[in-house]
Amino acid sequence: MSSSVRHARWDDMPKEKVTDAISRRLFTGERMMLAHVYLDKGAIVPTHAHDNEQLTYILDGALRFWIGAEDAPDRQELVVSAGEVLYIPSNVPHKAEALDDTFDVDVFSPPRQDWLDGTDTYFHK
Repeated sequence: MSSSVRHARWDDMPKEKVTDAISRRLFTGERMMLAHVYLDKGAIVPTHAHDNEQLTYILDGALRFWIGAEDAPDRQELVVSAGEVLYIPSNVPHKAEALDDTFDVDVFSPPRQDWLDGTDTYFHK
């Protein structure tokens, strides 16, 4: 195997506790990141935006998303349920609420540096 090729088992990776109701596991390449995200029912991901493109694939549960700035007249609300995927372009503000205990896979390109270095303070506002 090339020295840049990596292989891992999700269950062997420690879960990072983000808040009392949200945890995650991360696997990162040079230009993309794959995250397992675990949200307890009622968990809130506050409104935020990032340069990274995002794909969110719900494996279990459901998330209610608000897309757009909090005060934007065209802010959209939608529910993404198990088996569904959502694409969020770069720099689009969004917020989420777990409607059930939820397990999702997020893909980011490029990797979320704020998740890697612990500067994702929007979770604690």
